[in-house]
Parts: sequence; C-alpha cells; structure tokens
Amino acid sequence: MSDPIEEAGRQWTARGWGDATPGMLAVTSLMRAQAIVQARVDAVLRPLGLTFARYELLQLLSFTREGSLPMTRAGALLQVHPASVTNAAQRLEAAELVVRRPSPTDGRVVVVSITDEGRRVAAKATDALNAEVFTRPGLAPDRVQDLVDVLRELRADAGDLE
Repeated sequence: MSDPIEEAGRQWTARGWGDATPGMLAVTSLMRAQAIVQARVDAVLRPLGLTFARYELLQLLSFTREGSLPMTRAGALLQVHPASVTNAAQRLEAAELVVRRPSPTDGRVVVVSITDEGRRVAAKATDALNAEVFTRPGLAPDRVQDLVDVLRELRADAGDLE
C-alpha cells in the first residue's frame, strides 16, 4: 500500500525543499488525520442532529452547576470565536436543546442554558462518542498519551494554553 503523503515528501525533497520536507509531512499528516477523526465524529453525531461544535457547547453546559453560562464565557472556555458560539447556540435553540435569555443581573449579557432535552441528547451523544470514537481513537492504547503530549506541545507553541 502506497502512502500519498510519503510520495509528496519525496517530491518535496526532489524539488530542493528537503529542509521543509519533515514539517510538510507533519502538517499534511495532521490535516489528513483531522479529516479522518472528523468523519468518525460526524458519523456518530449526525443522527442526533449535532455537529461537534454544538456537542461541545451542550456538554460544556451540562458540566456547569446551573446548566448555564454567559455566551462570552462559553466561547472563551471552548476557545472559539463569539460568532461560532452564537451560531451553535442558535441551532441548538432551534432544536430546543438550549434557551438563550438576557442575564437577570446585566441585560447586555446573553446567558445560554441547557434544557432537559439538551441534557438527554448530550448524554446520548457522549455515550456514542465514548463507545465508537474516544475509546478507539485509531491508535494503540500506549500511543494515545504520546499523541496527546505531542499535540499539547504544538498547542503550547501556538499560545493555546492558558
């Protein structure tokens, strides 16, 4: 079985870009791996009417004591642009999985809250993701922590850690 990414590496080197070949291989492999994982996650969440972004928001809300967060806080915790949180919340609200309301203490702040149905869907999605993706991520168990460590290093270099 041939590996198109390895072939791209040979072509990169042959064109005189050998110093960039390892990085190109790493980035291209990472992008392909992300697409593979995304497809697996989508296959689990799509039947529940969720995307990973919507699932993350539901799960974040289910972790909170009150089941609610200001939209700006949710975005910060999820490390996404405010427009992304707004889009996810709008879609979840249309599905009656969350409600959005002005904060009772500050009318400028919008609070998003998970509904009982949202909790049910989040739990069902988590069970499915745990069974079909998270417990079988496509690597030998002893390599999973290695991958987490390498990706944490990449995230730290990008300033992604608080």
